[in-house]
Amino acid sequence: MRILIVEDEKALADIVKKGLTEEGYAVDVAYNGEDGLFMAENEPSDLIVLDIMLPIVDGMTILKRIRKAGLKTPVLMLTAKDTVMDKVSGLDSGADDYLTKPFLFEELLARIRALIRRNSEAGTSSVEIGDLIINMATHEVRRCGKAILLSAREYALLEYMAVNRDKVLSRTLLSEHLYDSDFDLDSNIIDVFINRIRNK
Repeated sequence: MRILIVEDEKALADIVKKGLTEEGYAVDVAYNGEDGLFMAENEPSDLIVLDIMLPIVDGMTILKRIRKAGLKTPVLMLTAKDTVMDKVSGLDSGADDYLTKPFLFEELLARIRALIRRNSEAGTSSVEIGDLIINMATHEVRRCGKAILLSAREYALLEYMAVNRDKVLSRTLLSEHLYDSDFDLDSNIIDVFINRIRNK
């Protein structure tokens, strides 16, 4: 799963990125609205965490632009603007959730999981390939009825390959889905993960 964070408070953005990366998400960060809008429109993400008060282009403008363009990516507004009207405005403009600062990382993580789960369930909640069943809502994987324990990265890789099984997926594409843009694409980590999954 790939998450885009659009947040101008660099320290906060970096803390959230670190926490989400440790949970197995690939995370990209934009520190201003202009970069955030470009990345949202041109670099596919599974979820966007979006501040409202951003330099150059504000978060509400970004939200309205991507919704007008037909982008259905779940958006979680993460902002200090905490009045009821702020929340109503954000949700009515197309946000899927709204969390005010200050916040606990555990709550942010739970809301992200809920949005991704809800988005998965809106399409299909499971993928079946032969005797392999991948439940995208619970992240449970079973083969011949037996549960398979996978790390967060292993699960993300398996799910992505399963959902896109009819497509040719290069190692570069798989790496870009699992890791942020700073990742060394020459690494053989994808082969390592695939071998681990096969051995399970």
